[in-house]
Amino acid sequence: MSYLLDMIVSHHDLPVVLLALLLCIVSALSTFAQLQRSFECVVERRLLWLSSAAVTAGGGVWSTHFIAMIAYRSPFALQFDQLLTAVSATIAIGAFGIAFALLRQARGLPLVMLCGAVATLGILGMHLTGMAAIANAMGHRVDHGMIAGAVLVGWVLLSAAFALFLRLEGRQRMILPAAAMVLATVTIHFVAMASATMGQHGGAVAQAGGRSQWLVLWIVAAALLLVALSAVASVLDRFLTDLRGLADATSEGLLITSDDRILDANEQACALLGVDRAALVGTSTAAWFETVARDALRPHRGDATRARIRGSEIEDQLVELTARAIEYRGRAATVIAMRDLTETARAQRAIEHLASHDPLTGLVNRAAFDTALHEAVRADTPFALIAVDLDRFKAVNDLFGHGAGDAILIRVSRILDDCIRPQDLVARIGGDEFVVLQRDIASLDDARRLAARILSGFAAEMDSTRDPMAVGCSLGVVTFPRDGTDPETLRHNADVALYRAKQDGRGTASFFDDRMDRQARDRRSLEHDLRHAVCRDELQLVYQPLVSTAAGEVVGYEALLRWDHPERGQVPPAIFIPVAEEAGTIMAIGEWALRQACRDASEWAEPLTLAVNVSPVQLRVSTLPMVVRSALADSGLAPGRLELEITETALLRDRDVSLAILREIRALGVRIAMDDFGTGYSSLSNLRHFPFDKIKIDKSFVSAMHEDEAARSIVRAIAGLGKGLNVPVVAEGVENEVQRSMVQAEGCALAQGYLFGRPEAIPARRIQTVVRMRRA
Repeated sequence: MSYLLDMIVSHHDLPVVLLALLLCIVSALSTFAQLQRSFECVVERRLLWLSSAAVTAGGGVWSTHFIAMIAYRSPFALQFDQLLTAVSATIAIGAFGIAFALLRQARGLPLVMLCGAVATLGILGMHLTGMAAIANAMGHRVDHGMIAGAVLVGWVLLSAAFALFLRLEGRQRMILPAAAMVLATVTIHFVAMASATMGQHGGAVAQAGGRSQWLVLWIVAAALLLVALSAVASVLDRFLTDLRGLADATSEGLLITSDDRILDANEQACALLGVDRAALVGTSTAAWFETVARDALRPHRGDATRARIRGSEIEDQLVELTARAIEYRGRAATVIAMRDLTETARAQRAIEHLASHDPLTGLVNRAAFDTALHEAVRADTPFALIAVDLDRFKAVNDLFGHGAGDAILIRVSRILDDCIRPQDLVARIGGDEFVVLQRDIASLDDARRLAARILSGFAAEMDSTRDPMAVGCSLGVVTFPRDGTDPETLRHNADVALYRAKQDGRGTASFFDDRMDRQARDRRSLEHDLRHAVCRDELQLVYQPLVSTAAGEVVGYEALLRWDHPERGQVPPAIFIPVAEEAGTIMAIGEWALRQACRDASEWAEPLTLAVNVSPVQLRVSTLPMVVRSALADSGLAPGRLELEITETALLRDRDVSLAILREIRALGVRIAMDDFGTGYSSLSNLRHFPFDKIKIDKSFVSAMHEDEAARSIVRAIAGLGKGLNVPVVAEGVENEVQRSMVQAEGCALAQGYLFGRPEAIPARRIQTVVRMRRA
């Protein structure tokens, strides 16, 4: 090692050696920078960067060698053969090219060491060829042992350089491999120089002079220029590629403009405008957009503007443009950012549509209709408001399922939409509730004609004789300003008119008048008072006897509800019971009646039967069996004495649920009677599905028996049916002896009616007397 250092110091021009070392360091750093670029760039430019790195590495090693050779203090001037000198450079460049190509495939240490071996042999071959290129009369001998050691050290160092390059990140990926490469190059060169013994073959040779110095300068300048250009190209390529990649990676389209001319564009802008970059460059910016002013694209505005692309194949395509001032290629320019708002605008329109429209039918919803109604009132122009309610929809929905119900609602919306004018409005405001706003009417006749069109449309499209899912409609009609001057009053009066249409038999149109309003107010007052009737002790029970037609004995009583209103007096059950069912108060009233009747019957002297009516509304509530069980337990009444009476209409809706509740009550020991038999829709079917304990013939048949043979035949048939089923049959409404004889003759074992006594509140102490009187 001391011999090597002595040879470098004593036989070389140190400033020139340092210049060679500097060149070697710069070229090594540039080599690994370009090599890293080849690993990062796209496939199309990979070979270019590998070649550039090989040229830089080979040229740097070659330049280092020849500058160091020129730095050697020889007694004679060194001259080089031009061909061999060029060959030596080619050997170094080629070897590094092969090594770098293999390095890209390296996955383990063996292949990395192979890359180091190839590069080492390239440096050695370059050195030996360069030594052979000395063209003057000089001979030299080589110590092959020293050269072998230098090659081994160089191989290890270059293999380490490549391994570090593959493993490290950041700046260390260039600095440490470059240091190892410099050490390998310097070691091989100076050890090889130290191992050579040079001598002159003969003849005087001109002394070294300025020509060598100029050669050094030219080699250094060329090498530095090559390395500098490669480094600058690497940086510029990375910078420009990264800028282009960044511009193309953004989700926004970018247009670079100057003086209303497009200078450049990214891929997104080309995709939005539907052309390539070449077709954009040089064209006018405003020529690509339909609805934008040229001033809107100036950077001083800074505001976003929306525009449509000229000639776009997408009908509703919309872009947002934002202009900013920049410097581009050394001159003032404007960058216009284009953001595609098409999907956003579509989503916004969809959200707005969903917010104001019914998702099933596509009609306007309640909120949007309320807004339209308020606007119509503010306009102070006569219009009509028609409330539409579907008849039989709940039955169809329950029978055929919700899918069929949705299909019916869609059909209804189409019928209503076909009946109106373009300026009118149809809305779905509830499950099966629709409303029509008829704008700009001249008179009430316009509303009458629209109502008639709606009813005719339903009659034509919804024929129940051909379509089991057909429904009808009832209409409530009001007009502005005759029936109200504010939206709330108009909506209320339309509902009042609609309620009257339902009461009048459905399938009709009812026009609001003041009498309806009074009746509606009276009904609301009745509902209010009925809610407090139980706690105010205004309700009472009366009992009507049930008599055996053969023996004339009282066998039981039916509890009947009465309401003694403090102001109205006696309110008939036919009036307040429907109100209670619609208002929902029937649950509390029915439970009170059941409990009170059980308490009363438990105090009777004889164990007569007790019949209590159950509303269809009560029968749809699953807690009814628990209420019956509690009433029996609290009163101590034997379950066998209690009889619950239901009408056939109670089984029309959710029959399976109602029958399950009845079976649960019957399991308690309570008997179940069918009231008003013969007036329902499926009498025989109900008898088949549930074993009733008693059948009660409606009084309308009994009262007509003496003059209507058909009525008498019906009574006879029902009595025969009861006998066949072994079920007692009760004839209701027997008011005279003739009727009693007839029902007895037809086979009715039991009867009720004014002939046997009017309903009255019977104290416990009078029960025995009444029974004895009836027996007498």
